[in-house]
This record gives sequence, C-alpha cells and structure tokens, in this order.
Amino acid sequence: MPKITYIEHNGKEHVVDVPVGQSVMEGAIKNGIPGIDADCGGACACATCHVYVDPAWQPKTGESSAMEQSMLDFANDLEDNSRLSCQIKVTDDLDGLIVRMPRSQH
Repeated sequence: MPKITYIEHNGKEHVVDVPVGQSVMEGAIKNGIPGIDADCGGACACATCHVYVDPAWQPKTGESSAMEQSMLDFANDLEDNSRLSCQIKVTDDLDGLIVRMPRSQH
C-alpha cells in the first residue's frame, strides 16, 4: 500500500498508508489528518482540500483538469504546485508522495 506524507503548515508530518484507488484527500480524511476539510466530500466543488504537491512528485500526479483549475481559483495562497487532493488518485507510483497543507488550512 502506498505511503503518503502529509505535512501540516506548522511542519508536523503524518505518514499514512493509503489504498490504491482512493484519493489523496480520502487518505487524509480517513486518517484524521488536520488541514484537509473536504467540505464537498471530494466532488471538486470547493477548495478545502488544497495541497502543495512536492515538486519532485508533480510529474507523477498528472495535470489538473479545467474544473480543478477553476476550483483552485477559490483557494488561498495558490502556488504553481497547488492541487486539490480530491483529484489526485493514489496509484502504486505515488508511494512516497509528499503533500503540504497551506497555512490558511489548519
């Protein structure tokens, strides 16, 4: 099972196993990771699961869709590596993925 590292805005790390097929957001919610609220439940209809994907992992997480890009417009502290964690599906290739939560999500 792939291990995902979630890093809170204060630097606290959470390394959890997330089953293949779940989203990075689901992994956070099911493991009680603070900083990812997922108000819309993963429907890509809000930006409360905004994360920064570690630059080394950006190519493996794929490109964001037009719908995701439009939702990211509502996120605070947007960066080039911003993604909605509900839109990143966990695969075996993402074993070791590192995501960080923005300061605005705590």
